[in-house]
Amino acid sequence: MKLATLRTGGATRAVRLDGDVLVDLGAPDLGALLAQEGWAERAAAVTPANAAATYPVAGAGFAPVVPAPSKVVCVGLNYRGHIKEMGRELPQHPTLFAKFADALIGAGDDIVRPAETGGFDWEAELAVVVGASVRRARGEQAERAIAGFTVLNDVTCRDWQYRSPEWLQGKTWDSTTPVGPYLVTPDELPGGVRPSLDLRLLVDGEVMQSDSTGDLVFDPVDLIEYVSTVVRLGPGDIIATGTPGGVGHARRPERYLAGGERVVTEIQGIGRLDNRVVAERAAS
Repeated sequence: MKLATLRTGGATRAVRLDGDVLVDLGAPDLGALLAQEGWAERAAAVTPANAAATYPVAGAGFAPVVPAPSKVVCVGLNYRGHIKEMGRELPQHPTLFAKFADALIGAGDDIVRPAETGGFDWEAELAVVVGASVRRARGEQAERAIAGFTVLNDVTCRDWQYRSPEWLQGKTWDSTTPVGPYLVTPDELPGGVRPSLDLRLLVDGEVMQSDSTGDLVFDPVDLIEYVSTVVRLGPGDIIATGTPGGVGHARRPERYLAGGERVVTEIQGIGRLDNRVVAERAAS
């Protein structure tokens, strides 16, 4: 299934893609749907004939796939190629940092470039969406906890990120992180809960990143096991799995987003983010 959170009439609705329509699943957003017992069976059972409403795909406005997750956990340095371009050794454990829900925007929304940064960078990522409450999950339990996958661009203020050894201050600026448009369940993807998918990011039509999620050092199941050891994961929580090589910070000369660029992030079988970068005005 392909599931999403649709903006409609000043509110949002959880929907499923069905041909050229989006079928209303009877929940206000995808986070609320995932919190329901047997959410997958419920979502699959709704048809255009018995749905509360349907909406055309054409012109649809997508909210962040989960608008208000309780946790957004991000993984740094998780593609072999990116680790090498940043001059680091392969890690023995995942490098974790957090992001807040205020950073999230929809698949077609503007990315707001803060006035305070001079190093605004792109990071195409596969994101895991959690579909069950788990703590210290292992093996099949960790696999079953994966509701599906979506596309995320972990846009980063590099100059703020490297102000200290901790990265949070560079990673969670308001309205900088598009995520969506769809959550795609593992049964629809090659590799299932460990998908091997082509991923790429373009800036104004120029390919900046192109890789496969098969290059991940720690795969989605590894990350569910590791993160759930530290903290309980719940329905709608998001794990961003890291970015491949090709980021602007690693280029020589460095290349950053100034404002006005169109950034497209796409992953095979899942979908695409298509966002314009809008420079925020400095406070007077």
